[in-house]
Amino acid sequence: MANILEIKDACLKFGERSIWHNLNLDVEQGEFIAVIGANGSGKSMLLKAILGQQDLTSGSVEFLGKPSGRGNIQIGYIPQHRVVDSGLPLKVVDAVRFGLDGHVFGLPLPSRQKRELALRALAEVEASHLADSPVGLLSGGEMQRVRVAQAIISGPKLILADEPLSALDLNHQEIVSALIDKKRKEQGAAVLFVTHDVNPIIDFVDRVLYLAQGRYSIGTPDEVLQSDVLSELYGTEIDVVRNQGRVVVLGAHDHNHHDDEEWT
Repeated sequence: MANILEIKDACLKFGERSIWHNLNLDVEQGEFIAVIGANGSGKSMLLKAILGQQDLTSGSVEFLGKPSGRGNIQIGYIPQHRVVDSGLPLKVVDAVRFGLDGHVFGLPLPSRQKRELALRALAEVEASHLADSPVGLLSGGEMQRVRVAQAIISGPKLILADEPLSALDLNHQEIVSALIDKKRKEQGAAVLFVTHDVNPIIDFVDRVLYLAQGRYSIGTPDEVLQSDVLSELYGTEIDVVRNQGRVVVLGAHDHNHHDDEEWT
């Protein structure tokens, strides 16, 4: 199967600090990759580099054989959850349309066809009833459904999800994760899914990209989530404990001023 995304020898530095170094990643059509690691490891920066919003220090990013850049509607993007102004008058159906023309300078032109596409995308994420609601009045779970609809409206070949489960309860985490996986399978799209908690998506994940200390490891969850692999990445002892189908990584965040992580 052909690669749709190729990242070659990618380095990102801010001053003297190396975020990641010589990162190489090939992503196949339909592949689901979880991107995990401590805060500050450059997970979101990786997605921005793919979107053309963050220049690399060196290396390259190619999407469908061409340098990746801004405004490519074949890449769907689900941003991190953020609070929306409750007074914002923008309707949900119009917000979803931004997935088609949000990269175009100025306000998007009215279009019956685009509205129909937006309504179809909302139906696919079971949010048709929200079409004419102001986005500022949506709950966290409703807003994430809308963001998924916005990301899939153009039938993208690649879906980039930047911690789409943050601020959601367990039920909504499962729903949103399943929606993204469903659209991946229906559209044949690849997914890069940034998360602190792989529990809700572990059944969908083909490979894990683990970023730490400017370095990385890539492989299946069983290959990457191992004590020796993560200890080498962090340069200190990391324990990976498995118990009743769950995986607990101990120590990774002790060195980054964060709590331990628990994954399935």
